[in-house]
Amino acid sequence: MAAIATRESYGNVLLELGAENENIVVLDADLSGSTKTAGFAKKFPERFFNAGIAECNMMGMAAGLAISGKTVFASTFAMFAAGRAYEIIRNSIAYTEANVKICATHAGLTVGEDGASHQCIEDIALMSAIPGMLVINPSDDVSARALIRAAAEYKAPAYIRLGRSAVPVLYEEGREFTIGKAERLHEGKDCCIIATGIMVSEALKAAETLSGEGIECRVVDMHTIKPLDEEEVLAAAKEIGKIVTAEEHSVVGGLGSAVASFTAGNCPCRVEVVGVRDVFGQSGSPGELMEHYGLSAQHIAQAVRRI
Repeated sequence: MAAIATRESYGNVLLELGAENENIVVLDADLSGSTKTAGFAKKFPERFFNAGIAECNMMGMAAGLAISGKTVFASTFAMFAAGRAYEIIRNSIAYTEANVKICATHAGLTVGEDGASHQCIEDIALMSAIPGMLVINPSDDVSARALIRAAAEYKAPAYIRLGRSAVPVLYEEGREFTIGKAERLHEGKDCCIIATGIMVSEALKAAETLSGEGIECRVVDMHTIKPLDEEEVLAAAKEIGKIVTAEEHSVVGGLGSAVASFTAGNCPCRVEVVGVRDVFGQSGSPGELMEHYGLSAQHIAQAVRRI
C-alpha cells in the first residue's frame, strides 16, 4: 500500500490551487521546507510571504490579507499555530470571520523525536472551541487534497490538521469528499469505530483483526471534527449502540469528547475513547510512540473487545 505524509499532499495541492486561482496567497513562518509550502513560494513568489519566526504576526498578516479579499493559507507547525498564535487566530481571524485556512503540519505524537515541546495533542480541542472555526483532520493523501480544495471554497476560517509521517493511501484517486460528511469505510454490526486522521488506517487494521475473531466492526472516517457529522454518529448509536473513537490527540476535547457529548444528549450508548490519556508526549520514533501511548490497531481492538 502506498504511503505519503499529508503535509506532502498539502504542498502538492497548493501548486494546483495557485495555478487555478490568482487570489490565493500563502504565508509561512520560516518553515516552508517542512510545511511543504516551498514549492508554492518558488512557483508563485509574488503571492508567498515568509513572516519569519513570528507566528502571531503571520496570523495577523493573514487576517488582513483575507479581509482585503484574498484566500489565505497560513502554515506552520501545529504547536506554533494552535498554541503560540491562539489569541490572534481567535480575535483577528475567527472573530472577524476572515477567510484564512490555517494549515498546521507536524501535529500529534508522530512528530516523533522532536518530543513533547513539538507534539501538539491539544490543537483539535483548542480550535474546536473557537466559534465558527471549521476543523478538518484528513486521513490520507487523497482525502487531504480533496478536503483542502473544499476548504479553499469555504469562505470562512478553517483549521486543517496535517502530519509529518507518511500514512497509507486509503482512498481511490478522484474520490469526492464533503466537509462535515464522514466516510463509511467498512460495515459491521457489533461495534462502530469512529476514527480521524492517521488513526483511520489503524482502525481498519483493528477491524480486520477483529473480523477474524467473529467481531464485525463498522469503520467511519470522521475527517471533519467540526462540524461533526451528527447523522453518522446517531446512526452508529441507534443501529449498533457501541462506539469506539480513535484519535492521535488528547482524550480531552477531541473527537471522543465530541462524539460522547453528542450521544449523551441524543442517543446514549457506550463510548470508549482511544487517545492520549492526558499526558505529554516524549521523544521517540512515531511507531514507538503510537504503541507506548496506546494508539495502535492493537489498542483499538482491545477497546472494541471491552465493550
